[in-house]
Amino acid sequence: MENKKFDIVVIGAGPGGYVAAIKASQYGKKVVLIEKQFMGGTCLNVGCIPTKTLISNAHILHTIKQAADFGISTGPVSFEYAKMKHRKDSVVEKMRKSLEGLVKSNGITIMQGHAEFISTRELKIRGEMNEIITFDKAIVATGSEPLDIPAFPCDHKKVLNSTSILELSTLPKSLAIIGGGYIGCEFASLFAELGVKVTILEAMPMILAPQGKTISDVITRAFIKKGVDVQTSVMVEGIDDTATGVSIRIKDKGTVECDMALVSIGRKIVSSDLGLDKIGVKVSDRGAVAVDAKMETTTPGIYAIGDVTGQYMLAHVASHQGVVAASNACGVKADMHYEAVPAVIFTSPEIAMVGITPEQAAESQLPFAIGKFPFQALGKAVASMDTEGFAQIIINKQTGQVLGAQVIGKDASSLISEIALAMSNELTLDCITETIHAHPTLPEAWLEAALIAGDTPIHLPPKVKKT
Repeated sequence: MENKKFDIVVIGAGPGGYVAAIKASQYGKKVVLIEKQFMGGTCLNVGCIPTKTLISNAHILHTIKQAADFGISTGPVSFEYAKMKHRKDSVVEKMRKSLEGLVKSNGITIMQGHAEFISTRELKIRGEMNEIITFDKAIVATGSEPLDIPAFPCDHKKVLNSTSILELSTLPKSLAIIGGGYIGCEFASLFAELGVKVTILEAMPMILAPQGKTISDVITRAFIKKGVDVQTSVMVEGIDDTATGVSIRIKDKGTVECDMALVSIGRKIVSSDLGLDKIGVKVSDRGAVAVDAKMETTTPGIYAIGDVTGQYMLAHVASHQGVVAASNACGVKADMHYEAVPAVIFTSPEIAMVGITPEQAAESQLPFAIGKFPFQALGKAVASMDTEGFAQIIINKQTGQVLGAQVIGKDASSLISEIALAMSNELTLDCITETIHAHPTLPEAWLEAALIAGDTPIHLPPKVKKT
């Protein structure tokens, strides 16, 4: 490399880092993207894409099993998990190569190695070649990794984390999942559909606690229906190796025996060994890099995005933060807003949400109303036998402004975008009810939910008013 001076350096090529690099290149800057492992980061390689690929396999299997209900005869249905795993690997490899080509097409230099700050304008790169580069502005996007607990560390053979479980080619007969958050619940849904006996062990009184009681109750019932053993308010003390698998010790409640265990209790921020302390960047005790609305750290010219900021550990948030950080680093003013961040949990049924939950609305003491419409009353859902779930919308009763929404059921991941757009633009209930929704479609659920929130239901009977 003849010229080792860059306008913008981006550390980490995940969904935040590569987007930031592309955005900076669009402003005409000379950009270098540094990645110590694989292009695409956690999301593409061991997160969003491989898990959703496997979940897609399970969804197809589920659909085929329902064929008889549609008058279609298939005969005995079977699957080979090793081939499912191979398809997952192929998808990841194809997307990784495509991403590398995309980055290079934008004139961005890619460097492989570990980056460490020497000063506020110098980086040392340790990899196949040791190099020192200089830069004007830097964007840190180093992400996170599965949290390992000393009391029951992962051996990646019988005790797995969310990364190593993706490397299985043979399914266990039984699996205990420690942690009932969104990652644990997605894996529970996947493996239960594939015939694995799944047990969820959650320390909180309910699974998916941050998403609220309404969503937790629905997905708990769905899991129980699929044969998942959901145990809440349990504390795992340790995991012992046995001749047939593992024995999980539960405080005051005996043991749970199974073939394998998945530890899914959170993620650890990756910010150590970057030399951030040398350049005055403020980092919390848990490794989160402090940033302002412009995604700039406490050191001018140094920005941070994605999981490393410890804010929203979501790929799409990291990407948007990348656009904001790159814009500011290139002299174009931009601020980050978090009022309308959609989130999706790819269980079966799917869960999606944006804004506040009913519980949060009640705690806020705002004058709110909720409109909830069941998929059982939706023509398209009935036609396709996808009647499990509902769409609900929360509004400010005085102003009509949309405060939040939750949807559980078929294509929830796609449906939530309409309400995210409405919230991002501070739209009111009338904006939804006065929009013509195509029929028969699933998005009609939002129209119906909005009408109910406004106390003018069309396809549900009116509430009986007390006299």
